[in-house]
Amino acid sequence: MNELSVGVIGTGSIGSMLLWRLAARGVHATGFEQYSPGHDRGAAGGESRIFRLAYREGPGYVPLLRQARELWRELDSVSPHRLFYESGFVTVGAEDEPRMEAIRASARAHGLTIEELGAAEAARRVPEHPVRDGESMILDPAGGLIRPELAVMAAAEQARRLGAEVRSYTKVEEVVDEGGRVSVVTADGAQTFDHVVITTGPWVGGGLLPEGLPLQPKELTATWFPRRDDDTFVLGRTPTAVRLGEPGFSCFPAVDGAGVKVIAHGAFGDIDDPENLPRTAEISAVRRASRFVEEALPGVFPSPVRVATYSDAYTPDDHPIIGRLTQDSRVVLAVGFSGHGFKMAPAFGEELAGIVVGESKPSLDFMGPGRFLSS
Repeated sequence: MNELSVGVIGTGSIGSMLLWRLAARGVHATGFEQYSPGHDRGAAGGESRIFRLAYREGPGYVPLLRQARELWRELDSVSPHRLFYESGFVTVGAEDEPRMEAIRASARAHGLTIEELGAAEAARRVPEHPVRDGESMILDPAGGLIRPELAVMAAAEQARRLGAEVRSYTKVEEVVDEGGRVSVVTADGAQTFDHVVITTGPWVGGGLLPEGLPLQPKELTATWFPRRDDDTFVLGRTPTAVRLGEPGFSCFPAVDGAGVKVIAHGAFGDIDDPENLPRTAEISAVRRASRFVEEALPGVFPSPVRVATYSDAYTPDDHPIIGRLTQDSRVVLAVGFSGHGFKMAPAFGEELAGIVVGESKPSLDFMGPGRFLSS
């Protein structure tokens, strides 16, 4: 057993995976969670998340995605619930759309297998997502769908099996870096660790994070629509999808088998605090998603049967903040994942575990907190 002790503040998407990967290394790890792993107030909400390898947001993420894919499979194998549906991922957009070219470039840079489908082939293989004149479909066969709440719970439970402690309903009031040790202060008292990792997701206030980090919590609205035909949008068979342009949205087969989940792009509103997250969506957001469905998804009734909200934190450059506060600090930050977090969460957990035990992670340098704190 590794004698190192690590406190993890927040056991959501990243914190739960970090606990698992620390425990797998034999590190004494304790997670502090103000609610409980898998709760519906943070970034691991919405019942389903996309996984893909050919990443248009930057080829630098692809090694992390490859690592995450293997870890998702590993976690899936020890979970009592199915977490990862490897049913593929498709992107539909104008053939000359820059983001489509970014997918192609990412695949070329890393030797990834993708397929580009014209309208006729797309209609045969993925009829749920029609391709219009001037558009193309890119299929990433290594993609699919992940169950976020169940995955967070599975990672926390596996961490417990391996010796970690999860302290649910325990809010952290203060983190004090005392040089050689770090104290985590709760209403029950203080506990000291060799290192502490702050993975608070959209909870960016409360004094745990240093001033100067430009983190903005945002509200994301998910809408569920019934399908017209039980033979379409089948969980585990129909790829998850993103349509670029207008309308732009993400689309998932619903996990209850009754329809599809749609998240309209470009409507992520700022919120001051996830504690004040509206639990019902604005009518304008629902109406917008309905219009997108009516325009681009003929196999779906455009009247939603369910609406839900969740939150995430974003940085100005849309890259996470990962790294030690200073070179010698024993406090590590892992916040502001800006929509990148969940699909790569197990890999981020593994990389953070490496940082804690002293491994160099140059591939994460562009995510360092110094890009904001040094100015």
